[in-house]
Amino acid sequence: MRNAAINLRALPGQRDLIDQAASLLGKNRSDFMLEAACERAQAVLLDQVFFKLGSDKFKRFTALLDAPVSPNPGLDRLFAVKAPWNAGSA
Repeated sequence: MRNAAINLRALPGQRDLIDQAASLLGKNRSDFMLEAACERAQAVLLDQVFFKLGSDKFKRFTALLDAPVSPNPGLDRLFAVKAPWNAGSA
């Protein structure tokens, strides 16, 4: 059950555009906007994983990726954490 309010103001043209797109997908305005906002939020969060390495560091990095996996309790804890967009779901 949704119980957290999100309020915003839009220009009439923006509201109409959103309503038209939502209607095409068989959704109401709120469902359409919430879905679109969550998709964008996920994209922004996932974009934070980009990093750049020089040639030597990249070779070392790929060698580490190709190496056999060893137990890592810290990594196990990290993978057990829910993504921010799934944290509230049961």
